[in-house]
Amino acid sequence: MGHRTCKRVPLDFDWPTNKVWKGYTEPWEEFHFPECPSCHGTGCALHGRLLKDRWYGHVPFNPAETGSTPFTAATPEVRSFAERNVAHSPGYYGTGEGAIAMECVRLCELFNASWSHHLAQEDVDALIAGDRLRDLTHDFNPDAKGADRWVAHGRPVTAEQVNRWSLTSLGHDSINCWVVVEAACERSGVPYTCETCGGHGNIATDAQREAADNVETYEPPVGEGWQMWETTSEGSPQSPVFATAEELAEWCAVNATVFADMKMSKEEWLSGFVNDTTDVDSLLVISVPRDA
Repeated sequence: MGHRTCKRVPLDFDWPTNKVWKGYTEPWEEFHFPECPSCHGTGCALHGRLLKDRWYGHVPFNPAETGSTPFTAATPEVRSFAERNVAHSPGYYGTGEGAIAMECVRLCELFNASWSHHLAQEDVDALIAGDRLRDLTHDFNPDAKGADRWVAHGRPVTAEQVNRWSLTSLGHDSINCWVVVEAACERSGVPYTCETCGGHGNIATDAQREAADNVETYEPPVGEGWQMWETTSEGSPQSPVFATAEELAEWCAVNATVFADMKMSKEEWLSGFVNDTTDVDSLLVISVPRDA
């Protein structure tokens, strides 16, 4: 799920939906620096790249390396995952207990081959220090507002909890990978960042980087229309342009799947547009320009 914002644009604004606005990309077009030959564009030193491959299961990995217990077909989270896959795609997996058992075997082979599903406690501690495990370190209060909805509970979080959680939720993302790998490099006393490019992933002079840092992007034109945008990428339109906030709110309520299945009523959407304060679940943020 990503952030969504309501923009005021001209009624005849016709920039394509799901295409990043040119004002966020055009200023950067002249800055295409050569890829770093040492890290191949990753920005990581050799040890860091090897650990990333280990995280994703691209190189051989054994759960015993981190003191973790391999998953089996009897692991509840694996069984649940397999049952869900079979139920959703019986034409592919087949049906019945045999299909579920075969899918359990496949999933175990997949999950047991990746460090990301078999973290050690020191890896978990690094994620907690980086505030990357809020599902497990915080309790959710649906009656509170904004950031206050998540309250740290202070209970210990174990590696086993995190490893099972990784099978039952959206799991780890690339930021979690970076946090764990960087911490592992630091513990080993080896550099995480590529020394050739300084972690940039490309080769450029200080003057070129400074010029790129000073690039000024520009917003779409302001007008009387109302349009929903995503801000997960640089920013792109997600809805048609409407003449009123009410029309946009109605469209958003009907087309909830565009916004990662956020089930909100027309009135809830409209409240966000008007008040510039709605924070539905601390993931979805709705706002309008202050001078709109």
